[in-house]
Amino acid sequence: MSQNVTLQKLHEGQRPIAQAFSQHKKIVLRCGRRFGKTSLLENRVAKWSFQGQRIGWLGPKYKINAPTYGNLIHTLKPVIESKSKIDQLIQLRTGGLVEFWTLEDENAGRSRKYHKVIVDEASLKAKGLKEIIDQSIRPTLLDYDGSIIMAGTPKGIDQDNYFYEACTNPAEGWVEFHAPTAANPHLDPEVVAKLIHEYPPLVYQQEYLAEFVDWSGTAFFTEPSLLEGGKPVAYPTRCDQVFAVIDTALKDNVEHDGTAVTFYARNTFYGTPLIILDWDVLQIQGSLLEEWLPSVLQRLEVLAKECGARHGSLGAWIEDKASGIVLIQQGQRRGLPVHAIEGDLTAMGKEGRALSVSGYVYQGKVKISDYAYDKTVNYKGQTRNHLISQVCSFRMGQKDGPRDLLDTFCYGAAIALGNASGY
Repeated sequence: MSQNVTLQKLHEGQRPIAQAFSQHKKIVLRCGRRFGKTSLLENRVAKWSFQGQRIGWLGPKYKINAPTYGNLIHTLKPVIESKSKIDQLIQLRTGGLVEFWTLEDENAGRSRKYHKVIVDEASLKAKGLKEIIDQSIRPTLLDYDGSIIMAGTPKGIDQDNYFYEACTNPAEGWVEFHAPTAANPHLDPEVVAKLIHEYPPLVYQQEYLAEFVDWSGTAFFTEPSLLEGGKPVAYPTRCDQVFAVIDTALKDNVEHDGTAVTFYARNTFYGTPLIILDWDVLQIQGSLLEEWLPSVLQRLEVLAKECGARHGSLGAWIEDKASGIVLIQQGQRRGLPVHAIEGDLTAMGKEGRALSVSGYVYQGKVKISDYAYDKTVNYKGQTRNHLISQVCSFRMGQKDGPRDLLDTFCYGAAIALGNASGY
């Protein structure tokens, strides 16, 4: 059997970084979206493991590790001796090994020995990364006098985030490489140049310039961005379809947490791409959710008629977590048009989802109808427009307050305006 392994050629922005991997013991990569940091690391891991080295790869979650595991299986197929998708382990006939861990495991790597350790998407581990590296990972490098490479995209200014500390505090001893999105020569320069006009300034600085920005006190979504000329918009007289997004109760075993729903009209080629038609938030027992669901679908049918939806109602998208799982199963068993929100989207978390849809809102692709804008509901003793309140009071890094309607807002924009994966 052939033992030839073909590696993709590194682009000119990646090559100087790859050369530095053999020169330093602690390297941190601060990269903009689509620069190619993960593909660079996959390329080097394939090379090193083919040469017989033992590599540890750590990511925030196994789901985030999965694409890299699959890519390495494809690249190293000619020399793979054994593999385990469950354990995310690849052993090669050359003696090399690639073993994946999750940063959710504070004991990641213990009892192992590696030539190199990769920590990808390091900024997503908000707290505890330094302890994992010092106590679990660095001892694995002693046998081979190995090195560690940490990579990520900035996620605010946070002294508790070790990725931020590694990039900004020389005393930590990391050699930093900074690579904005534009440093990838394979991207269309005209498309990259337009990004500054398509995202809020702080989002552009963080996600594409790979700069650390201060989010404190900054409203992520503003009320004027949802209005047209300072006013909400009328219901459309025609649209492609209507749909709803539901964020269910009973999370973290809180029996009477909020259940939220937001209704949308979507247009691909005519008028505003996405209009918020209606919303609601209520406290409801889990046993009653199944009885409540048909009222949501009936409301969609009414809205489809009012808004001249060419394709009618698409039904409701529901977060595939907690009580949402049961609601999806019960609805589908009864033949109701309910859909699970893509796992990649739910796994991103509130801040990740807000970032992913910020460009659509900034470009004016999401508007609120006069009906949804003027609506108030009494929820937990407070009568107000809870949709506007939750969405426009959202601040990056703040965890307080209910965010049920914020979730339905971000999911709705991602489902209607994003790609097949929802962003």
